[in-house]
Amino acid sequence: MNATDFIVARNDLQECSFIETKLPDADSLPLEALLVKVDRFAFTANNITYAALGDQLKYWQLFPAPQDFGIVPVWGFGEVVASRHPSVAIGERLFGNFPMATHLVIEAADVSKRGLRDAAAHRQGVASVYNAYARVAGNDIYEGRNGDYQALLRPLFMLAFLVDDFLDENDFFGSRRVLLSSASSKTAFGLAHLLHARKQICVIGLTSAANADFVRSLGCYHEVVLYDEIEMLQTDSPAALVDMAGNGALRARLHRHFGAAMKYSGRIGLTHRSFSPDEPGLPGAKPTWFFAPDQIRRRARAWGPGGVDQRFGAAWSSFAPTLPARLTLIEGRGPEAVRKVYLDTLNGHIPPAQGHMLSLLD
Repeated sequence: MNATDFIVARNDLQECSFIETKLPDADSLPLEALLVKVDRFAFTANNITYAALGDQLKYWQLFPAPQDFGIVPVWGFGEVVASRHPSVAIGERLFGNFPMATHLVIEAADVSKRGLRDAAAHRQGVASVYNAYARVAGNDIYEGRNGDYQALLRPLFMLAFLVDDFLDENDFFGSRRVLLSSASSKTAFGLAHLLHARKQICVIGLTSAANADFVRSLGCYHEVVLYDEIEMLQTDSPAALVDMAGNGALRARLHRHFGAAMKYSGRIGLTHRSFSPDEPGLPGAKPTWFFAPDQIRRRARAWGPGGVDQRFGAAWSSFAPTLPARLTLIEGRGPEAVRKVYLDTLNGHIPPAQGHMLSLLD
């Protein structure tokens, strides 16, 4: 039997194709390794960010590909179809970071009742979350539609949770207004949901005219402002910017408009592919990248064992019930369905109200 991988050119993300490789026999797997069939995975604009930053943030090294190509990481589910680990049985279901492929070999380590990690040498040097797999068989929160929401939004909502916590930890840098660019993105509206619960914070969503109705329908922004209208925003009180778009020209406009009133400028995502560096000497707070692993480590020390999971779980429990009214889930199976959703997402043709669950298996 063969495995199928979806690969993209690292210097031209429009170029994509499929390759087939021979699956290893169970007896030829390394000791304690697992062969996992990738059942289904989520695909969002966040995966395009993984590809766009693949070299800088080492995402390409997670899943080796031919020279000058890469395999985009995705969040999803897999089934163990062969195992050489005594504590992991065939049929075990895993949730975690997978390649856009039909199969993955995992060198299982740190196996516990709750999960395991991939100890493959080429996967080290990235944040540990990308190598961790939850054992989810029989867990209702990972079954059916609940599982789809986990794959689509749990990793993004974790980022939103950490940004919300970071802002709160720093008393919002003296501001009571938070501006979110690319307000229709799934990370942004997860963050807006959390910020909206903080009664003293005004949440302002910045978006395009095409996405404005969707952003208003989410119900978690106090104000929705089109990109063409940002110079109409009041500048008489401090503001904090959480930039999901990664558009340097937009960020410069906001800094010039708010001037010294821009008390924080955090760069989070890259939903606009027209990425450009910051202009020198922008007024207001210097734009800085928010690095989630640093916040996790700091909070893990402060909150003790299980503290991050407990607090995140409570936040997710308030967010998940809102998703059926906010998102339409669409399933796609087979190579051509995967290619189409990838290219449509890359080129900005996916409506923000859609969430896609895919599989390379026919």
